[in-house]
This record gives sequence, structure tokens and C-alpha cells, in this order.
Amino acid sequence: MNYENFLLEIKAPVATVTVNRPDKLNALNEQTIKELDVVFDDLNSNDSVSVIILTGSGEKAFVAGADIKELNALDMISAKEFAEFGQSVFSKIEKSEKPVIAAVNGFALGGGCELALACHIRVASDNAKFGQPEVNLGIIPGYGGTQRLARQINSGRAAEYILTGDMIDASEALRLGLVNHVYQQSELMENVNKLAGKIASKGQQAIRNALKAVKAVDNMPL
Repeated sequence: MNYENFLLEIKAPVATVTVNRPDKLNALNEQTIKELDVVFDDLNSNDSVSVIILTGSGEKAFVAGADIKELNALDMISAKEFAEFGQSVFSKIEKSEKPVIAAVNGFALGGGCELALACHIRVASDNAKFGQPEVNLGIIPGYGGTQRLARQINSGRAAEYILTGDMIDASEALRLGLVNHVYQQSELMENVNKLAGKIASKGQQAIRNALKAVKAVDNMPL
């Protein structure tokens, strides 16, 4: 299938999904989220794929947020539907039985940060910046970022970043445990592919069971 806003490369057992709107800093619009939904449906049902890498086109942005021009054109009902659909797609990524690695190669802001948080593992380039700046627009994160960021770095720190809209640079993201590794931009994809290949070399049933067990921690009662 051909996608308008994505590049898909499958070198079994690893698939690389690239958000391909570099002129818009890979911002998420309705079409992009719809295609993301289809891409993950296809990959989750593809038996030749064991690990999925998600990244952005170019060297400036993973995903720099929602497409503000399109977002501003939505009425209240359409905006609610847009948020709910995005939530369902991001949940699909989070619930994938195949490990999803975010290769964060620049800005991951707003919906882009939320997309990275929906992935199971995050690896960043040294120029990456994370953030939930929605408060600066008078709104709140709409795709689950309030919960996922709090789970990842603790609720107090998450509250500060969400309430101020401040950005988190790559070194701070590593210190906070928001990302697993940081590499120079030129070395990012090489190292992410090595990690993906290492995971893919393991027993697939064991990977599925281990991933399911790790994800279950988020739903355990205190």
C-alpha cells in the first residue's frame, strides 16, 4: 500500500515506519493519524515483522506536534473526535504485541511527545527535544500524554513539564529515564537498528509474553 505521509521499509524481521512530512516538521494531521492506524494494523498482522521502528523524516523533527493550521480549523465536536481517534491509534501502538522503538531524531513536542511515549522503547539523537507545550495554546495534551509522561518520569516532574510547557533536552531526557539511549544524530538509526535486530533475534513468543508482562505493570493497583 502507498501512503501519503509515511515511508514504510520492511527488512524482515524489522520494519521502519517514517513520518514523512518534513516541510511541516512531521506534524500530525488527520490524514497522518489515519495512515498511522492503517500502518500498524498492517504491521501487527504481518508475520514477517517482529520489531517496529518509528521515526521522522529529516534531521529536525521526530514529530513536532499537531498540525496547528488544521487544528485551528476544527470546531469543538471535530476537535473532540480528532483527539479520541488519536487516543485510539496511540493505544493501538502501545498495545502492539511487537516491540515498537521510537527513534527520536529531533523535536518530539505535543502529539509527537505523546507518540514517542506510546512506544515501548525510546532512543534519541543528541539534538532531540521533548515537551508538552499545549498549555501555551490554552489546551491540554489530548493523546494520553498526561498519564504516560507521569508513568514514565513520575507525576511531580510530569506536572511541572505539562504545566509550564518547558522542553526537555536529550541529556535531561536520559537522566529522567524518558529515553533509553542518546546518540549523535548521524549514529542514531545505526544504533536503533542494532537494538531492533538484537530484540528480533530472540524467541518471538517470549518477546510477546515479556512485553505483555512489562505493560501490565502500568495497570496494576498500588
